[in-house]
Parts: sequence; C-alpha cells; structure tokens
Amino acid sequence: MLEIQALSAGYGSVQILRDVSLSVGAGEIVTLVGSNGAGKSTLLNTVCGIVRPSGGRVRLDGTDITGRPSEAIVALGITQVPEGRRLFPNMTVRENLILGAYRRRDGHGIARDLAWIFELFPILEQRQRQPAGSLSGGEQQMCAIGRGLMAKPRLLILDELSLGLAPIMLDTLVDALEKVHGEGMTIFLVEQDVATAFDLASTGYVLENGHVVLSGPTKDLRSDPHVKKAYLGL
Repeated sequence: MLEIQALSAGYGSVQILRDVSLSVGAGEIVTLVGSNGAGKSTLLNTVCGIVRPSGGRVRLDGTDITGRPSEAIVALGITQVPEGRRLFPNMTVRENLILGAYRRRDGHGIARDLAWIFELFPILEQRQRQPAGSLSGGEQQMCAIGRGLMAKPRLLILDELSLGLAPIMLDTLVDALEKVHGEGMTIFLVEQDVATAFDLASTGYVLENGHVVLSGPTKDLRSDPHVKKAYLGL
C-alpha cells in the first residue's frame, strides 16, 4: 500500500532523514520505532505533505504522492493521528469527532461511523457534550483516534500512541486498535514504546539518526541484541 523509497528530508539546511526506505502492506500493522529525535515525526510529516522531501519518493498503491499537499493526501485515504492529540479543546468531543469527517458527504455513513466510534470508546459517548479539553489524557487520545477514523481512511497513521498514558489506559487503546485492525484497517504506528509497538505490529523498522538500521518481523526484532539493549532494557 505505502512505499517509501530512499526518502531524505529536513528543515532548511538541517537534514533529518537520509535515504529511508520502508513499506506498509494493505491490512498490516507496521511500526517504526526509535528514540526521541530519531526523525520519526519528520518521516510522518513528509509522508503527509507537511514537510517537502529533498530526495526519494512516496507512493500509495503505486501512485507517486511525493510532495503533494496535505489535503490531497487526506483525500487519497491517509489520515494521521498526531503526536500530542491536537484536539480543539473548546469544542465538544462530538464536534471534534465530526470534524474528522469534514471531507465526507455521506450523512448516513457519518452517523454509522460515529456510532461505531462510541461503541469502540464508550466513554466518549458519555462525554460527547463536554469540551474535549476537559478529558483525561487517555480520553483525549481516544478522541483523537476516533477523529482520525471518522475520515474513513485506508491507512491510519498513529504518532506516539503511548505518550503520557498510564499502562491501563494504553492497554485499552491497544485493544481498540486490534479491533479496528480486525475490521481491515491498515495501520502505521510510530512509537517510542518499543514493547507496545512490537505487541501490536507484525513488521517493524528501527530508525536511528535519520536512518533505518534494522527491519523485519517484530518477533525477530525482539531478540536482536541491539534492540534488547537499547530499547527493551534487557
């Protein structure tokens, strides 16, 4: 589905990514892991049209989308749930969710998907009239994921799912994403919490200093000596 080939990008004269290549197949959960500052968010922002690459290509189902504007990439079916949630705090939970469907015109489909989000995250239905800024961190992450799903994406990108969350809330979100994946959603997870990422994904890539240094099935990456020492504390 998503192919990234020899991608390089940065900000001004500062190069962050250097010849990064990876792929996400339809129906897969793939993860990109790495420490803070490795270039993970820059990669996502380049894929999503926020940062223009200095080299390489990004393809979706064989179509070159390199450098296209963000709104065109969303229209093609890629939605990012950004690091830090970035909800509209003074709008209600329901308004934030509906905003995710801003490109859609299928009223019945929007209502059906909203009901599905409330089934997936029942607490959001209970709090749908509250300002999103009044939610706990975990509830805000549920709302951000729900807003992303309301776009009806073909590829859902999650940037730092676990950031600032208690383990019990993270487990709830992981269970929900497994349900979403079970319904056919392709997910690309970018994450510092390597253990959680490997629990969810079948394929992983390790990014260090703007380079992919390791890749393969997550079950194999778990046993890699470098991964065990640098990321899993073993």
